[in-house]
Amino acid sequence: MRHNDREKNVIRPISFERGVNKHASGSVFVKLGDTHVLVTATCEEKVPRHLHGKGQGWVTAEYNMLPSATAPRNQRERFKVSGRTQEIQRLIGRSLRACVDMVALGERSITIDADVIQADGGTRTTSITAGYIALYDALASLKEQELIQTIPLKFPLAAISVGVVDGVALLDLDYSEDSTADVDANVVMNDRGEIIEFQTSSECAPLPKETLTELLHLGEVGTNFLVQAQKEALGLAFISATY
Repeated sequence: MRHNDREKNVIRPISFERGVNKHASGSVFVKLGDTHVLVTATCEEKVPRHLHGKGQGWVTAEYNMLPSATAPRNQRERFKVSGRTQEIQRLIGRSLRACVDMVALGERSITIDADVIQADGGTRTTSITAGYIALYDALASLKEQELIQTIPLKFPLAAISVGVVDGVALLDLDYSEDSTADVDANVVMNDRGEIIEFQTSSECAPLPKETLTELLHLGEVGTNFLVQAQKEALGLAFISATY
């Protein structure tokens, strides 16, 4: 048992509250245990310069951790974002672009903004999972306005952290576990168990292939559960769990 009485393959309680920002095309406030993130999706009728005239859209992301999200207070990034923030933004953007048909989106951009209100591990993966919901609602809004014919999503996806703590592979690490992990990884998968992103690092010894396989299996269990939760939050057909 972990310190919060979770089994190794169980994620923290999760909830989604949609429509929390009246100005955004899509918005959701997600709580994963004590990690709380506000995610919005904003549509613009333009694309980056390198996509001008190519008949396709773009999805990008910005990530921010509010000063009081951590203890002690985190310094606000006013003039230049840190390398960590840049890396997280790119991860969120890459992950969500993977599930969008950019041609069907047309020459418009959607920006996902993820603002961490409270951090207790897994902020980047939680931002991706909630980002999918905000993205769905933004695309649904475009369809309602008859700017696009269909919601151009190729598949649902979600993200979760996994790791090895004291020799045990765990799903959904909170901060106390993440800060002492021998292996730390982030998994982004679609509803078919296909890997969109997999980031891992071994803090101590090399990572055996058997442990890697176990971590990927845990990641699939977690993302499958989260996809179900997304569909329930969106009011879509609820599919049976794979595991």
